Amino acid sequence: MSEHIYTVSGMTCGHCADAVTRGLQAIDGVSSVEVDVASGRVVVGSARPLTTAEVGAAITEAGYELVG
Repeated sequence: MSEHIYTVSGMTCGHCADAVTRGLQAIDGVSSVEVDVASGRVVVGSARPLTTAEVGAAITEAGYELVG
């Protein structure tokens, strides 16, 4: 398993974290998602390498912006 760390903007509450978590868990191979709303940090565990494009698309679809 590999771990990927991203920064997401626009999250302000637990519901935001839930939306991002659901979006990322829909990606094939994702095994865990940890969201820290205060810092905007998202840690994704996956069984395979993830592309920035697929992660960004899932976050955008959830209503937020991938910063890095």
